[in-house]
Amino acid sequence: MSGSSGEQAPAYSSILSISDEAARVQALNEHLSTRSYVRGYSLSQADVDVFRQLSAPPADTRLFHVARWFRHIEAILGGPCGRGEPCGRQASKGRREQPQWSPPAGSPPCKLRLYNSLTRSKDVFIPQHGKKVTWYCCGPTVYDASHMGHARSYISFDILRRVLRDYFGYDVFYCMNITDVDDKIIRRARQNYLFEQYREKQPPAAQLLDDVHAALKLFSVKLRETTDPDKKQMLERIQHAVKLAAEPLERAMQSDLPAVVADGCEEALLAEAKDLLSDWLDCALGSEVTDNSIFSQLPKFWEEEFHRDMEALNVLPPDVLTRVSEYVPEIVNFVQKIVDNGYGYASNGSVYFDTAKFASSERHSYGKLVPEAVGDQKALQEGEGDLSISADRLSEKRSPNDFALWKASKPGEPSWPCPWGKGRPGWHIECSAMAGTLLGASMDIHGGGFDLRFPHHDNELAQSEAYFENDCWVRYFLHTGHLTIAGCKMSKSLKNFITIKDALKKHSARQLRLAFLMHSWKDTLDYSSNTMESALQYEKFMNEFFLNVKDILRAPVDITGRFEKWEDEESELNESFYDKKAAVHEALCDNVDTRTVLEEMRALVSRCNLYMAARKAARRRPNRALLESIALYLTHMLTIFGAIEEESSLGFPVRGPGTSLDLESTVMPYLQVLSEFREGVRKIAREQKVPEVLQLSDALRDDILPELGVRFEDHEGLPTVVKLGDREALLREREEKRQVEEEKRRKKEEAARKKQGQEAAKLAKMKIPPSEMFLSESDKYSKFDENFAGGAPSARGGLRPSQWPS
Repeated sequence: MSGSSGEQAPAYSSILSISDEAARVQALNEHLSTRSYVRGYSLSQADVDVFRQLSAPPADTRLFHVARWFRHIEAILGGPCGRGEPCGRQASKGRREQPQWSPPAGSPPCKLRLYNSLTRSKDVFIPQHGKKVTWYCCGPTVYDASHMGHARSYISFDILRRVLRDYFGYDVFYCMNITDVDDKIIRRARQNYLFEQYREKQPPAAQLLDDVHAALKLFSVKLRETTDPDKKQMLERIQHAVKLAAEPLERAMQSDLPAVVADGCEEALLAEAKDLLSDWLDCALGSEVTDNSIFSQLPKFWEEEFHRDMEALNVLPPDVLTRVSEYVPEIVNFVQKIVDNGYGYASNGSVYFDTAKFASSERHSYGKLVPEAVGDQKALQEGEGDLSISADRLSEKRSPNDFALWKASKPGEPSWPCPWGKGRPGWHIECSAMAGTLLGASMDIHGGGFDLRFPHHDNELAQSEAYFENDCWVRYFLHTGHLTIAGCKMSKSLKNFITIKDALKKHSARQLRLAFLMHSWKDTLDYSSNTMESALQYEKFMNEFFLNVKDILRAPVDITGRFEKWEDEESELNESFYDKKAAVHEALCDNVDTRTVLEEMRALVSRCNLYMAARKAARRRPNRALLESIALYLTHMLTIFGAIEEESSLGFPVRGPGTSLDLESTVMPYLQVLSEFREGVRKIAREQKVPEVLQLSDALRDDILPELGVRFEDHEGLPTVVKLGDREALLREREEKRQVEEEKRRKKEEAARKKQGQEAAKLAKMKIPPSEMFLSESDKYSKFDENFAGGAPSARGGLRPSQWPS
């Protein structure tokens, strides 16, 4: 219907006569609902008159006729007109244009914040060069087996590195060092070398006993000087064990026992007294060890073990690995420039860092990380090393707070030529020189354990900024929290020292990583049975979800059947899915809070489980595509965290023992056929009432398949669920189920016996003659009246009821 001035004027006149604006717009909307005002519409003067009364289209969506009419006329006239202003048509004579578009307001993006030890707060992470992140991590001092304290740092940093790289999309260049020149390594290498030489000489029994007693005398001095009660107790145990081990050899010599007996006693004593003899031999002969190769064998062995442990824990290897022994020329040049810049001084063949000179400079600050620890002589001496805190060494310093950049080598220590004479690097300088060589004057991230903050990292910062003459060698300093063992500090003296290999004998690498993910990377983590039980339960919870989704996805369906109509339940689950993803993102932005992430993931799985249970109860199939999307997202997040070791399409992968074979994809088709065949046999057995076949079917499910790592779950009226899992876990589940059933059976039998006893007692009581019924209840009745009918007792001193006092 086309509009004209004559047709519309009466209607518009009545509309314009309405004084209330809201009522006028409502009347206009009702009028416009009866006519076409876009296609083939002729603009009239009445339209223009009414249009001029409106400043903008109405916001109320119910008045959409007015809104459309307003925009249509606005497009023709070229824009709204103020009241009283003339409106003219566009030169295009009715040509319409696209309305103006405005972008949505949106919400500000969540920014990654990391806890920075330089500020002791969470700072927004801003790399210096776009998406590239340079990162240096302090590696291990390789002189012994890697322990759970190492795992605490390197798993935590591996998680952070993976999140920055695979979630936030940074290009991370990760550098780590190996300390293979150190006071502990030197002493241990000398001791091992001297002890092996001593053993090869096969000293006579008498000589061995004399040497052990001499070693015990030296050990007693060490014991008296020890003040730490735990360490003192450990040393006392060692002393007692060596004395006990010496007694059989002493008796063998006194009794002139056969040589074979004496030889056995010697070997036992050598094994028990190894540490004492090694220390004694080192004190006597250590200065005679001069071959540098002796000091490289020990760290090479333990470095290999460290890399094997990291691989077993699924810790990514660094992009670059540096060793102190390979960077000695760079370290010498680094020290020389610090001296040239005025912050180092040579003394008796060693070079020390002048902390007072550095701190007094306007451009520098000493003790950035732990300023309150500056001057802590105990911590400073621990940083210098056991071989570097003798009185003559300490007297070489201008200040007790100064620390060694380069140490003059004593007899029995490895050495390299340098401008100050033969010597070796100090501990702190190694990281500065190696990181500075590879990462330059300023790196984005430096990482290490919490206990390295002072003096190691504060000294690193000082000497590096003295070298580069800047105050920004590290932009973000990250320190992982301590690890305790059942609430106690891990220590050999407390007999709670746990190596990584020992830990992996009890739990898988995934379970250890989940335990770490369930705690903040910067806080103390307590490695205990409770902690690991929580990790095991989380793994089981997630794995059950993955297995259930896999079972749903295996159900045959045509291509179009994969996409089903969404009901309210699917929409609600999808909304929850996106809410959880947003919560996960916020948690990762908040200092990579993996603990909250895992809780959000758990909540999402719980929501999915409720959805699947409701569908199962209603005998309806869950939405495949939605559950697959959620499962893939969770798989992706666990892969980012390193909790899924291999490439997995969905959930935790199941591999063949000792192989990379994808066991699940290989055997699942056969298991599915077995399940369907078994279901058919069970159906026939029920119809034909053959209980023996049903029992065999149950035995297959309960006894045979779990031994193969397979679980069949039977559900009334639904297909059997097939799950492939860990054999040991399934056997544990079976044993727990049997124990529960045994306990139920025991309680049921006990209840039956109790009920049977009660019924027997009741039956026996019914057989008692009335005259004897109450005779056994002497505790209730003091006297019986033989004249009372039926021999009933009297509870009132034998009186009849009629004689009881009122």
